Amino acid sequence: MTNTANVGRVVKVSGPLVVAENMSEAKMYDVVRVSEQRLIGEVIEVRGDNASIQVYEETGGLGPGEPVYVTGMPLSVELGPGLIESIYDGIQRPLDEIYRRTGDRIARGVDAYALNRTKKWYFQPAAELGSEVGPGDILGTVQETTIVVHKIMVPPGISGKLVFLHEGEATVEDTIAKIEKDGRVTEVQMMQKWPVRTPRPYKEKLSPDEPLITGQRVIDMFFPVAKGGTASIPGPFGSGKTVTQHQLAKWADAEIVVYVGCGERGNEMTDVLNEFPQLKDPKSGEPLMKRTVLIANTSDMPVAAREASIYTGITIAEYFRDMGYSVALMADSTSRWAEALREISGRLEEMPGEEGYPAYLGSRLAEFYERAGKVICLGGDGRRGALTAVGAVSPPGGDTSEPVSQNTLRIVKVFWGLDASLAYRRHFPAINWLQSYSLYIDDFTDYYREKIGSAWVELRAEAMRILQEEAELEEIVRLVGMDALSDNERLTLETARSIREDFLHQNSFHEVDTYASLEKQFRMINLIMLFHHEAQRALKRGARLQDILNLEVREQIARARYIAEDDLASMDKIETAIREEITGLTGEDSGAQYA
Repeated sequence: MTNTANVGRVVKVSGPLVVAENMSEAKMYDVVRVSEQRLIGEVIEVRGDNASIQVYEETGGLGPGEPVYVTGMPLSVELGPGLIESIYDGIQRPLDEIYRRTGDRIARGVDAYALNRTKKWYFQPAAELGSEVGPGDILGTVQETTIVVHKIMVPPGISGKLVFLHEGEATVEDTIAKIEKDGRVTEVQMMQKWPVRTPRPYKEKLSPDEPLITGQRVIDMFFPVAKGGTASIPGPFGSGKTVTQHQLAKWADAEIVVYVGCGERGNEMTDVLNEFPQLKDPKSGEPLMKRTVLIANTSDMPVAAREASIYTGITIAEYFRDMGYSVALMADSTSRWAEALREISGRLEEMPGEEGYPAYLGSRLAEFYERAGKVICLGGDGRRGALTAVGAVSPPGGDTSEPVSQNTLRIVKVFWGLDASLAYRRHFPAINWLQSYSLYIDDFTDYYREKIGSAWVELRAEAMRILQEEAELEEIVRLVGMDALSDNERLTLETARSIREDFLHQNSFHEVDTYASLEKQFRMINLIMLFHHEAQRALKRGARLQDILNLEVREQIARARYIAEDDLASMDKIETAIREEITGLTGEDSGAQYA
């Protein structure tokens, strides 16, 4: 029975915003149940006896006088075995369970446990009975999927002597450990709950010093993101934001992927749902879903739940980070989340900021992105985890001067600016190399020198310089024509075209070209730059530019992207062919290999 003394009354309904009276016991961000249908809501403003509630479900038909039940608990997620392979809505209700109960449309007021309460998991103990344990210490493990070992940790705030440890099958609600401190025994289950708006604790945050390898050449070579870093993908409709994020989710060097579809079209989430179970994880050969958590909050779902979906996703990601995993969070898109903030703020009659967005938009975005990072996790083993956050931004008309883009750029360290003109020319990924940037490049110099060699840094710098020179030379060509350029300048234009078409352009639907290791990327760019340097030498010796550009080896350079990872040695033949064919034009020794 619900205590009627704790029951509020609805006095106003304005879309997803409900104002209720007799709410003196409610605290900020408490979860409440609105009406006899028990719609899920969250308190976002308290004024005296009145509380403003954002309701995460459709409020049609709601009116004054309806009851509001206070739960006294903040909006929280359930964390434990069963998260991987799950598909949730924005407030962590499992969509497959809701579908079984209500059919194609989510019925109002439906409630379902996020984690299966009846499924038994085999708990393998890892701690010693009688030992002292504290927050983050690993009590045992569960083989959640064929790829992921789920580590059961001591929840934050609990420490003491381990007096009981279970072995064998158990549900997420069964007691698997007992911890005694000062004569008081605390029972620990495999499942723990955590409020979504509170960042999970860690021992220490570390500086990023290692790139997240994505297999996408334009990202890894020119604009890398750190493991534990933050990146933004702004771009207009049709420029490839979602496909780029899908590629990152498939190929990024992360052990766990959390994909949040926040306010995007339903067909895009459908693509993810259809693709991920069929795609093979490149490391294990198992379906990609076996290391993925999906949160689907599409554009036809209630607006208010978009805000919750972002926090739900990053809290789940933090939980796997705490186990010592490298986690990649994809948020598609933060613009839809900001629109939800704008709508709720407008209904609260708050003073608007730029373009109607709330004045606190920047701080909310910062709160989200600051939860990313590389950390030393809680626990005595000193394990390290990383949470990389990649947020798509959908500025109207691709105008990145709008508030969401600008506030995001002040926070994130990598900007992958998508260009509609590149997308229209079918150049994908449509990341504009003249507008994009990464502030992590200097942090990775030692990493590249150790893994690939010092030539990586030099090749990257020279290739970027050639692309920038191309933009300047094209201005001259537009003004006075191609005849105004010298042979060396025309060679620069041809090399830039080769970098763009043979290196930066990547076919995500080709089984070989969809992913390129760092070694393959290095070998590919080295071929292009080797040709450039040998051609420059040949021009100095009197060779004709047209003869150089007509050489057959250029076709081999263009097709190097289709060379399989296990056949990279065949690029040695292309290097030899470059030297021999260009030497054949001048009849002299071509000199030492560049790089």
